[in-house]
Amino acid sequence: MNQSPLQTALSRAMIRWSLTKSTQLADSPSSTIFKVEQNGRNFAVLKLLKPAAAQEERRGGRLMNWYGGEGAATVFDIHGDTIFMEWLDGGTLGDAVRAGHDDQSTTALCSVVGGLHRPRAEPLEDMLPLRERFQPLFDTDVRAWPHTARDMYARAAGIALKLFDRPTAQIPLHGDLHHDNIMSSDRGWLAIDPKGLLGDPCYELANAFINPLGAEDTVKDPRRIAAMADMVAERLGYSRKRVLGWASAHAALSACWTLEAGEPIIWQLTMLPLLLSAYDQA
Repeated sequence: MNQSPLQTALSRAMIRWSLTKSTQLADSPSSTIFKVEQNGRNFAVLKLLKPAAAQEERRGGRLMNWYGGEGAATVFDIHGDTIFMEWLDGGTLGDAVRAGHDDQSTTALCSVVGGLHRPRAEPLEDMLPLRERFQPLFDTDVRAWPHTARDMYARAAGIALKLFDRPTAQIPLHGDLHHDNIMSSDRGWLAIDPKGLLGDPCYELANAFINPLGAEDTVKDPRRIAAMADMVAERLGYSRKRVLGWASAHAALSACWTLEAGEPIIWQLTMLPLLLSAYDQA
C-alpha cells in the first residue's frame, strides 16, 4: 500500500534516529508533531514541517539549535523538513498564571529571556528582521479598523516607527515568547516554537503583555502591566519605555493579523488603550 508523504517522512525519521515508537500529538497548519521513543526508555519529539510554513519553522529550528538548550528546548538534529528535539512533559507558564501565580511567572519569563539573550560565540544568519515582521502593521488600511479605534492604530503604528528609527542592539529573537510557549521541565522553564527574528531585545516580551489566554482579568489589570514592565527593566536592564512601546505596537500588529484573518479584535481593543496609557506614563 502506498504511504502518504507524511508517513514516508515519519518512517525515514524513525530509521534515521533509531526510533522505535511514535504517537501523534498535534497537527497544525505548520507541522505535525509526534512523541517518539527509543527502546521504550528515552522520549523525544519529531516535528515534521509542512510546506506552507517550512521556511519559518526551519528558521525557528536553527534558532533553537543556536540556543544550545539554554533557555529553550534542545534540538538534537535537523534534517530537511524534520526537527528532532527534546521532549518536555511539564505544564506551561500559562497554566501557572491561570492557577493564580502571575508574579512568579513573570520572574520565570525574565529568567528564560536572560538565557535566550545570553551572548554566544557563533553568529546566527538568516533570521527575519523585526522590521519585516511588522510590515503588516504599516500596510494595513486604517479603514479596516473600527472607527472608534483608528486613533489607537495610528498611535501604535507611530510608536513602532519611532522605535525602528532609534535602533538598539540587533540580536536573534524568539519572536513569539508568550506564556504558553514556555514549558516546565527537569531543567527548568524552557521556550518552544520560536519565529526566528532579528531585532531589538526589548521586543522579546511584547507578546507576554497580552497573554496568556484564559487569564483575561489578570492580564488587563493596569497594575499587572506596570509590574511586568518594572520587573523586565529591573531584571534584564531593558528600557521600560521601549518595552511598553513594543508591547503597544505588538498588540496593534496582532490586531492587524486578526483582521486579515477576518476575525474580531475584541481582545486587542481591550489591551491597546491600557498599554498605550502605560507607555505614556513610562
